[in-house]
Parts: sequence; C-alpha cells; structure tokens
Amino acid sequence: MDRREFLKAAVVGGAQMAMTARGLCGPPGAAAPGAKLDAAAAARALGEHRIARIDARRLQDRYPRSVGPNSRGRPVGRGGGYQVRAIVTDRGAAGWGMCHAGDAQVKRFVGTRVSDLFDLRAGTADEAFILDKLLYDLAGNILHRPTYELLGGSGPRQVDLYSGAIYMEDVVPPGRERGVRAVVDACRQDYEAGYRAFKLKIGRGRKWMERAAGLRRDIEVTRAVRKAFGDCKVLVDANDAYTVDEAITYVQAVADCDLYWIEEPFEEDRDGLKRLREAMAKAGCKAMIADGEARKDRAAHPTACGGYTQKFVDHLYALAAEKLVDVFLWDLGIVGFTRWRRIMPALVKAQVKASPHTWMWTPRPYYAAQLAAGVGNVCIVEGIPGAARGIDYSAYRIKDGKLMMPDAPGFGLRLVG
Repeated sequence: MDRREFLKAAVVGGAQMAMTARGLCGPPGAAAPGAKLDAAAAARALGEHRIARIDARRLQDRYPRSVGPNSRGRPVGRGGGYQVRAIVTDRGAAGWGMCHAGDAQVKRFVGTRVSDLFDLRAGTADEAFILDKLLYDLAGNILHRPTYELLGGSGPRQVDLYSGAIYMEDVVPPGRERGVRAVVDACRQDYEAGYRAFKLKIGRGRKWMERAAGLRRDIEVTRAVRKAFGDCKVLVDANDAYTVDEAITYVQAVADCDLYWIEEPFEEDRDGLKRLREAMAKAGCKAMIADGEARKDRAAHPTACGGYTQKFVDHLYALAAEKLVDVFLWDLGIVGFTRWRRIMPALVKAQVKASPHTWMWTPRPYYAAQLAAGVGNVCIVEGIPGAARGIDYSAYRIKDGKLMMPDAPGFGLRLVG
C-alpha cells in the first residue's frame, strides 16, 4: 500500500469515528458520548467489526536539537525512524500505532472480529500482543472514547512530564566541547516548550572523561541546572555507570539540590543500594531511586512483564520490599501496553510507583500518559521533545510541566500528510 492509500485508510476511519462522536453516524451498539462504558455493550460494538487490512508505514522523528550521548552510548542525534501500522475494519473504522511486526506476522489477523482480539476489561488478547497499541486506538475510535477511559480513567487527567532529552551536550563534539552551559541551554529550550522537569544524564567518567573529572562535571552540571531552574524537578540518570563509592560521593555533593529521583546509579545490587540509601539519609538527600529499565537477559518466552525475565522481575520486587527501589522503569515496548495495565495492581500492592521508559520515539510518551490517566500509579512520564512529520499531536498540550489529556478517541494522535 502506498503512502496516500495508507493515510486515506487511517484518516477516513478516524473521521468516521469523529462523526460517530457527534451523533452523525455510528455503529449500532456503540456507547453514546459521556455514557458509562459497559463491557457487554462494548463487546457487541467491537464484534460488529472485522479486520480488513493492516498496513505499514515508516515515520522519522525530528528533535528540536541534536541530542548528545549518555554514559555508555554514542550521541543520539536529531531523531530515529520507526514503523507504524494502520488497522482498518470492514466498516471503515481505523486505528494506528507503533508496530515493528512484519507483514507475515500480522496477516493472520485479517478477517478476525475485533472483539476476539480486544476486551474492554482485559485489553489485548495474548495472541494479538503485536497489535496492542493499534487495538487500543481502534477500540477507542469504535467506542469513541479516549484510551484512558477504556482503562478505567482512575488516574489524573494532567500527567506530570519530564524532558528525557537532556543528555551530555557538554562533551560533544569531541575536541570542541561546549561545557556546562550547553546542558543548561538544552534545559532552557525545553522549559520554553512547557517542561518543568529535566532528567540529566550523569556518569561522564565511564566513557567521556577521566573518572574523577567526569564525576566533578556531573556534580557541576547538576548544581548549575538546579540553580538555573529553581522551580523545576531535577532527575538524574547514570545508566549504571557509577561504582557504589562514586554514587555516594555524588549524592553527598548534591544533597541540597532536592533531586526528584536517581535512576540506575549502578547495576541492581542489594548491598550497594543499602550503602547508597544510608549515605543519602545521612546527607539529607530524599530522592527516590528508580530502576529496572536495563536488562542483561531477554526472556525466551513472554513473562507477565513481557521481555523481562522472571528472575530479574523477582529481584526488583525484592529490592522494593526492602525500600531500596521506589520506582520501576520497565520499558513500555518490552513489557507492552496491556501487560503494563495488568501488572500495575501488583506494583500498588508493593508500594512501588511506575514510570514506563519511553525513549526514544515521540509517540511513546503519549501512550504512557494515557496509561497513567487510565490506571494511575505513574508518578511522572518521560517526555520526548520533537515530532514526526506525519503525526498530528495537536490534541495534546503541555502546560506548566503537565501533559493535558485530550477527549479525542483512542490515543488522540492522528496520521496526516
């Protein structure tokens, strides 16, 4: 399918669902706007649609600036590419979302009733997880409800957001490093875009500077951003680059900076985290510890947490039980949208907050924000400044550091031009 046909499929379906919301047309059985969603009625409405096509398209993000490296990787650059798919029913409804699956993987769903793949109470069926985001968007369009309402709407409609694009701008380009001001300038650009929280990459001594000098620069950057943005949250992320002793030295030096969280200071080591907690308490650093994004091993078969092994998941829960980890950062794509929804009650029971990792593609923060507004227990969402040509994000807006949830059906993102 060429680009024009792809857009026609997605946009026409969305237009029909918008007309449904205004009462101009609509599938029998769909709930009236504003009415309470009923699972049985929703199943009937979804059952009146069969999947007719699932088509692919490539998109390319563009960030407002070239993003530098973290403690381990290369400079990120101006944005990455990814595949999306539009799912269209025999009645003209459509949904779309990020989906890396190939044609051979998705064609077996053509002809299937939507109600066989998606349930209002349970989300996406296990056998259709590769269509997870597409089905939430499609179901939202058929039922003319935003995704967060399909999830129960128990979270906030205004979701705290931080910029995840504050990397080590001070160490590039090699030989012409720009210094601390480059990081402050990146924060200022995102502040002007509405962000009121910034996650700073730390751990320069692992790859980009001599270790002691890198640690000093990490401290200098943290203090400079705190001084420049006294009204904002400051988060830091070492990507497991520190030793335990380096992490302790760092928190002692920035204890007065009121950090919101410290992410992945080093690999998830119980004794190391106990030492860090003790040092934080002594220094008066009240930051949360966030962990769980990075994985060494991939699950051979999906667990309750998708591609994370059960051993890794159990280890994180054990650390949380000892109050050594406060926030779980399992990646949105590795876990899957529906699985995140299913495991959230267990996190609440364990008294752990969630913040699904979303870097680096721009649709993903909006997915995570819909999850936050739907099921709650998400303390803050990782934002990605920038946009892809071909996506209309205008249903959303950032105000005073919060992403405002729209009333638009599905995820509220439209494919255009």
